[in-house]
Amino acid sequence: MGKTLYVTDLDGTLLNKRDRIDPKSISVINELVSGGMLFTYATARSLVSAAVVTQGLRTDFPVIVYNGAFIVRPSTGEKLLEQSFTPAERGRVKEIMERCGVSPLVYAYVDGAERVSWRVSEENEGIRRYIGNRGAKDPRFRPIDTPEELYQGDSFYYTCIGEREELQPVYDTFAKDAAFRCTLQQELYRPEYWCEIMPAKATKAEAIRRLKELWHCERVVSFGDAVNDIPMFEISDECYAVANAVEELKVIATDVIGSNEENGVAAWLAEHAV
Repeated sequence: MGKTLYVTDLDGTLLNKRDRIDPKSISVINELVSGGMLFTYATARSLVSAAVVTQGLRTDFPVIVYNGAFIVRPSTGEKLLEQSFTPAERGRVKEIMERCGVSPLVYAYVDGAERVSWRVSEENEGIRRYIGNRGAKDPRFRPIDTPEELYQGDSFYYTCIGEREELQPVYDTFAKDAAFRCTLQQELYRPEYWCEIMPAKATKAEAIRRLKELWHCERVVSFGDAVNDIPMFEISDECYAVANAVEELKVIATDVIGSNEENGVAAWLAEHAV
């Protein structure tokens, strides 16, 4: 059997309800990595946010962030893969958002620095919670006042947080446009919905394919819990949904393993990883 690449989602999969990795999981995974296991994570989080919640986990491997928009070496910040929008696509996003009356969080490079911009006057409970959980001192945060400022820079990701009825028209528009990839799902452990818009090639699946080539792997085994993990599952040789995963993922999974509260990923790896 050829080399295997093991890839896990973070929130709801490797992370518990306290947004941390259980020390038992960290110990198991680090020992397996020390023994040669090729392991990484693929998350919707940024590298900054992921680094906080994965403290203690060995990070001498490239990781997939922003749902596949970037592959990054955590130790250096070097990008091995980068997906972004064209100027025309950015203009299209601005047009649709304004037409639907939705004010997103805009992830972009502004004057060469990674920023997350949002209009303070358009904050809702979900946005305030997101900002609060990430930490007010996050260097990416850029609260602004005007619509013109919101869309400055080279954007690569948009997140809309709100009621499903409010976000459904945004999703319906971008889901039909081949230039974009769009997901709509309920926030983990919360009532709000998140609608996320990315470049068409910004998927966990595309990023995993690139890592598979870089590491000369023949097989991929993945772990997840949500609908944004479906593309990752579809290109994996084996794919495992944690017990707390959505039904759409369990249906296509190789099997269902222990939940994120039961160290399901680490327990599976301890028994099966090669």
